[in-house]
Amino acid sequence: MSPGLESTSVSVLKGVGPAVRETLAKLSLVTLADLWFHLPLRFEDRTQLTPIRDLIPGQTAQVEGLVEAVERGFRFRPQLKVAISDDSLGTLVLRFIHFHSAQAASFQAGARFRVYGDVRLGKDCLEMIHPSYTRVLADTPLADALTPVYPLTEGLGQKTIQRLIQEALTRLPPESDFELLPVDLRVRHDLPGLRESLLTVHRPGPDDVADLLAQQHPAQRRLAFDELLAHQISLRQIRKLTQQLPATRIIAGKRRKPLLKALPFQLTGAQTRVLSELDRDLACGKPMMRLVQGDVGSGKTVVAAIAAASAADAGVQTALLAPTELLAEQHYRNVDRWLSPLGIRVVHLSGKIKGKARDKALADIAGDADVVVGTHALIQDQVRFRALSLIVIDEQHRFGVHQRLSLREKGLGALVPHQLVMTATPIPRTLAMSLYADLDVSVIDELPPGRTPVATKVISNSRRDEVIERIRAACAEGRQAYWVCPLIEESEQLEAQAAEATFKLLTESLPDLPIGLLHGRMKSKDKRATMDAFQSGALRLLVATTVIEVGVDVPNASLMIIENAERMGLSQLHQLRGRVGRGRIASSCVLMYQPPLGALARERLNVLRETEDGFKIAERDLQLRGPGELLGTRQTGELAFRIANLSQHAEQLPHVSAAADWMLEHAPEAAERLMRRWIGQQARFADA
Repeated sequence: MSPGLESTSVSVLKGVGPAVRETLAKLSLVTLADLWFHLPLRFEDRTQLTPIRDLIPGQTAQVEGLVEAVERGFRFRPQLKVAISDDSLGTLVLRFIHFHSAQAASFQAGARFRVYGDVRLGKDCLEMIHPSYTRVLADTPLADALTPVYPLTEGLGQKTIQRLIQEALTRLPPESDFELLPVDLRVRHDLPGLRESLLTVHRPGPDDVADLLAQQHPAQRRLAFDELLAHQISLRQIRKLTQQLPATRIIAGKRRKPLLKALPFQLTGAQTRVLSELDRDLACGKPMMRLVQGDVGSGKTVVAAIAAASAADAGVQTALLAPTELLAEQHYRNVDRWLSPLGIRVVHLSGKIKGKARDKALADIAGDADVVVGTHALIQDQVRFRALSLIVIDEQHRFGVHQRLSLREKGLGALVPHQLVMTATPIPRTLAMSLYADLDVSVIDELPPGRTPVATKVISNSRRDEVIERIRAACAEGRQAYWVCPLIEESEQLEAQAAEATFKLLTESLPDLPIGLLHGRMKSKDKRATMDAFQSGALRLLVATTVIEVGVDVPNASLMIIENAERMGLSQLHQLRGRVGRGRIASSCVLMYQPPLGALARERLNVLRETEDGFKIAERDLQLRGPGELLGTRQTGELAFRIANLSQHAEQLPHVSAAADWMLEHAPEAAERLMRRWIGQQARFADA
């Protein structure tokens, strides 16, 4: 089976010169096949109009109306506002913050426009911010099918990519030269042909509207099956290749017993079980690739520290990589407290360490350091390890594949470092099967004794005064509290402003209480000073953004207030709640919301109220919000799904897994071609 047209350059298409070709390459669109498989992010339904009077805030809709008034304002920053109305006697304001004079001039009073965008509640009426719009006549027909919306990059517009994909589709080869799945597999799982499926998602018909919008169309199921299959094949190949490489044999040494004896707690049965799994992997001479997942506070870090002690006994080094300076410093303090009494040298390196202190840390890493704890600073070129043989990555989904690959390449000569990946975000089995099929999975499914259940309450923020009084009472009894401010549109600056405003309000309301403020825009030394003061008890209340989501351990803190909890995902709320209940004091978490509360938000908050089981919460989060939300934002180089949606297509995973095994054994050439189709340039980063 020849790839044929699949490898043909995009240059054969009309209008693709050197500049356009370079822009397309930023999206890894190099061949015709890349364009065929550049699938829509979503579909816009422009097949119907909604009367302005019937618009609902939060929905996406298309309306048509006459321009009533145009206003250009310059008070704080340039702004264009256009009021349109329709036969339903409703008025909608179109608001543009970025615009040019010709654009403003096109909105003439009485002109008819068809507008598509997100509806929101403005100051005086409903509005759309930066909607797409077209001037139309009264009898201009509506679209008869959905409009695909594609991923873009700077310099590439939606109309351009739509045109190029449509032209590329005219060169699709016949089904016989294009199909890679065997007929019996397609029949068994009721999958349509690949060619037909691609044409459907790129050129939807009028009958496809409902199924495509619900992500339930047979064409979407077929493409999702292929994408999941390509991903499974790549992970199996990675695992096979990695297991052929040599790694340092690490065996539990003389310091294991004194370390376990010196710990101020006994390991749980789950920790002991997972530690034995790590011991087995580390001793076999092949690179360990293991994911350890456990709920908030289950004790993953101490298991990693014990493995690091074994590496030190073997004369090799461990690197522990954490996503934030706050978490890295906390890990450093814990690991140093556990290991340094045994003569194991622990070094800390992060971006904030400068000058002579940094030079010394670099010299120690190249010299006699046994364990190095840090942030992404460990990946920098200047960092040279003496004998890096074990890599521990905490909250690994926060790191891009390039970063993990860079650290692995700092290993000891031809020996590949062992990898231990940890996460406190419990990953549902369906997700682990897809994203971590190259890893063995260990689960710490038992909390240490002494942890107290956290009582969770859901209340309206109209009862803020009651909550403040509750803080006053808790702190009067010698306890401490957190007040977490909302996540605002992924903006660290806006989050910081919200935290500062809340800090001011609480300082005024609780003048006798020492209160601290912590947010991402503060200098590292100020963050550290605030956390030290809170951990020592000098501060009784900490107002913070979600920077405290992981790694912060203050056993005396027994009250967690989360403001605007309806804006956050279940797993993030669970992580934040896990900051309390760490001692023997009865603890509470108050989830404050801004009414009215939507059905989905209400369901999320009720899940938190009903259970503290992180795995149950993660399963519900996957169902309610999808894997992207559960795992956090993917970074550059990460293998991201284009069409597969694990909450929609989870039932296909066992069939996909079986198909991957079959194709690798019976059709390796087709398997390789399938992987190249879907993963392409990203495949070389997959073994990070």
